[in-house]
Amino acid sequence: MSDETRKSQETRTSWRSRRGLAGAAALLLAGLAVAPVAAAGGQTHQPRRGELVSVIPVADHDAAQVRTFLTKRDVAADPVRYGVRAYRLTYRTVDPHGNPTTATGLLTLPKGGAHRLDLVSDTHGTMVHRDYAPSVGEDFGRIPSYLNASAGRAVAAPDYLGLGRGPGPHPYMETASSVTASVDMLRAARTAADRLGRPLTGDVYATGFSQGGQVAMALGKALRSGADRHFRLKALAPISGPYNLEGQEVPALFDGRVNDTSGVLYISYWLVAQNRLHHLYKNPAEVFRAPYASRVAGLFDGRHEEEDVVRGLAPSVKRLLTPAFYERLRHPTGPLLSAMRSADHTCDWKADVPVRLYTAGNDTDVPIGNTRTCARALAGQGTKVRVVDQGAVDHFGAFATSAPQVVRFFDGVRA
Repeated sequence: MSDETRKSQETRTSWRSRRGLAGAAALLLAGLAVAPVAAAGGQTHQPRRGELVSVIPVADHDAAQVRTFLTKRDVAADPVRYGVRAYRLTYRTVDPHGNPTTATGLLTLPKGGAHRLDLVSDTHGTMVHRDYAPSVGEDFGRIPSYLNASAGRAVAAPDYLGLGRGPGPHPYMETASSVTASVDMLRAARTAADRLGRPLTGDVYATGFSQGGQVAMALGKALRSGADRHFRLKALAPISGPYNLEGQEVPALFDGRVNDTSGVLYISYWLVAQNRLHHLYKNPAEVFRAPYASRVAGLFDGRHEEEDVVRGLAPSVKRLLTPAFYERLRHPTGPLLSAMRSADHTCDWKADVPVRLYTAGNDTDVPIGNTRTCARALAGQGTKVRVVDQGAVDHFGAFATSAPQVVRFFDGVRA
């Protein structure tokens, strides 16, 4: 194992080892169930996308506790001005096939500041265990929520489909359903914030990390296209997103720009999830070598820790995949290419709002070429965009360094 790979794995383990639940007092707070509304004639109305199902308090921290939470995770706490209260929302949305389902997400509100609040959408990075999701696990997935809320804004952080307390498997890197879940989370947050006495202004600031950086870009595109008339995109600040699977992220698996540990995790997760949507293979043995073919789907059942998944798979992408599929991945065609392209082109639009793309030159999970490609695509559409390169830090270092800077950037746009 190379030093770079070992460092990445140690960084991941360090972050994951700090996972915890919200304080016992917060967990004992009563949840607010939202009953169906009876329509005229006594009939119950049909559920709508974004309709709120329940609100459950999950955290209550003063400003000092928020600072401690952040500094213990090596994140600058200078944006903190207020304490925060956080709630798990359950809401109605649709699955990748357009069928009704539910999802969960975290709404975080400041304990102070303006009565009417601007809203930050924060979309999280790759998570394999459903309890890593922001509305359940109190760890690095809540860093942007606590940072932005403690600075005086509401924050809506969707868990995505199949994570948190939502049903079914997570359709990893399926952009369309991640966007619908994110838009519907904004709608649910609007209803919940109003009922909690902190109504929203309708202004939305979008950020996200890794997988969530790509989702944030796609969400921004959707909002600018009128996905919901109640919300106005004001600024966009994603961090280290895989904006270009076909041209950057997948080729980086083969040329050393992505470290072995992360490469194996990402590509196996992606193949298992995308096979449900694009029918990439009939038998896992067509794609994965023995003994991994018999275990790979089970490892991504939403109940395995990331470290367990990594231990259960091969040490490199080349040793994970069959020779035939390894070459197929290097030169994708058909459904495999379609699956990649369905996640790409999220930067091909004119974002006539302030945009900053955060990245790091030493990122060996999502190489900087993704961000540079996105910046060129945005510029080609007439968008003014600034790329912030955090330099000699890894993937999670880029996140920890950038997250407080994103808050300051949003403060500046608001001012």
